[in-house]
Amino acid sequence: MEPFVKQDQQGPSLFMLESWKDERAGLTAGFSGRDGGVGAAPYNSLNLALHVGDKQEDVIENRRRTAEMLGFSLEDWTCGEQVHRSEIAVIGPSECGRGSLDRQSAIQDTDGLLTNTPGVLLASYYADCVPLYYWDPVKEVVGLAHAGWKGTVAGIASRMVEEMTSEFGSSPKDIRTAIGPSIGQCCYEVDDKVMSKVNDLGLTVEGNNIDSAVLYVDKGNGKYMLNLKEINRHIMIKAGIMTDHIECTSWCTSCRNDLFFSYRKDEGTTGRMASWIGMRKR
Repeated sequence: MEPFVKQDQQGPSLFMLESWKDERAGLTAGFSGRDGGVGAAPYNSLNLALHVGDKQEDVIENRRRTAEMLGFSLEDWTCGEQVHRSEIAVIGPSECGRGSLDRQSAIQDTDGLLTNTPGVLLASYYADCVPLYYWDPVKEVVGLAHAGWKGTVAGIASRMVEEMTSEFGSSPKDIRTAIGPSIGQCCYEVDDKVMSKVNDLGLTVEGNNIDSAVLYVDKGNGKYMLNLKEINRHIMIKAGIMTDHIECTSWCTSCRNDLFFSYRKDEGTTGRMASWIGMRKR
């Protein structure tokens, strides 16, 4: 069953991670679509990122509408300035709201966010990269990671688990994770440069019981169809996450360009969706 369910409502297009919402009152996690905002072409209409050239006032209004739909305010919206690496920031009350109105105040050079503070709404931005979600229901910790191919091979999926363990005392066996809408193996062609970094992860070594065809298809001539979702899933498993604690979407942002922005399908000029996660104050 698809874990990210498109909501039928007026306003911002939202895909909710419904099973988590049902398990913990006040927890919200999900992914935005491209519709239901105020932006004009080529960012129409629910662009949520400030770095793509869209009008700042339109982006802020889209963030405000989205946050309010989730039971938060714009002042709760908290994000990093993403750089396709594996740095992780722990967000407390004093960092709440950073990056909501401008890029300068965002948590700099950061692709992973963690918090145990209710009232903080974590957000990160995508147009084909893989959104990763983390929730420890025992320690009451939530997090997001932005995993393009560079963040994936840098191991951000496992670094999030390590940070939750060291910072909050989480046990990997308790952590729930999810992999959200992103470009699928059907549409994501890469070259030998990328594949050499993927192979360095050691996911297909003898005894690991992973068929390489699950992770990529060799098209020949130095071209491969890469499954970033599945690679991140196996990195999570290697980090100690239980297989039945990982939910993975079937949505491909490139195939469903009617629902999502896609950097590849839109040839580089497009808006960005947001992943989000937060615990409302009780």
